[in-house]
Amino acid sequence: MALAEAMPAASSSIGSREVPEPVYFGNGCFWGRQYDFVNAEKEMGRGMGEATAVVGYAGGRQAGPDGKVCYYIADPKSVYEKLGHAEVVQVSVDGDPSTSPKAAQEFRRFADTYFNQFRKTKYGMMRSDPQDAGPGYRNVVGIPGGVNSPFFPILKEANVYGMELREGSGNVWNGNKPSEDDILNVVWVVDSKQLPFYRAEKYHQYHTGMGKMFPWEYLVDMKNAAAKAGKIGPTGCPELPF
Repeated sequence: MALAEAMPAASSSIGSREVPEPVYFGNGCFWGRQYDFVNAEKEMGRGMGEATAVVGYAGGRQAGPDGKVCYYIADPKSVYEKLGHAEVVQVSVDGDPSTSPKAAQEFRRFADTYFNQFRKTKYGMMRSDPQDAGPGYRNVVGIPGGVNSPFFPILKEANVYGMELREGSGNVWNGNKPSEDDILNVVWVVDSKQLPFYRAEKYHQYHTGMGKMFPWEYLVDMKNAAAKAGKIGPTGCPELPF
């Protein structure tokens, strides 16, 4: 398997034992968004090395050569936006919310974090970094089953600002026109089982935000703990030395 191949989604249960279910959220540059989700996990009691939030690419229907999905400095055939993907943060929920109150509570915390990353304007809900525009930065949520998922009612409840939750099937390019574009106040909801997550390069993980310097504990200590736990690392895509 190629290092940057899609991360397989875990099933929600094995017998009676709950196992993590990955979901993903995208809305602009993933650097600052990861910080918010890591903080949400800290509030949920996930300690050093236990946070599951990792940045990556998802929402497209294909991968590049050898299963790679990479940032812009890679071979153009592997660049995430050209493959239809957006920048996202993946997190894990402990089980199926239809059978596990804990899973429902965890997903609601993540959904609240997501919608709180937008700011209200007279035109609708704007991302924190509107300068990052285009389908590679579009608003997208990936949950198993998409709009038919047991996660979807929770997502709707958390959508307190009334953003349009539009069913998506994965972005593809028709010439220069994307099938699922970056649209103000629209969140594409897709099936994470059908449109898997591809982990981003290590240098993107636990990165400073756009114009923001995050705490040293986050930038160094938590990143090292995540690497030691095997949650981040080489993907086979080009890395930058920072």
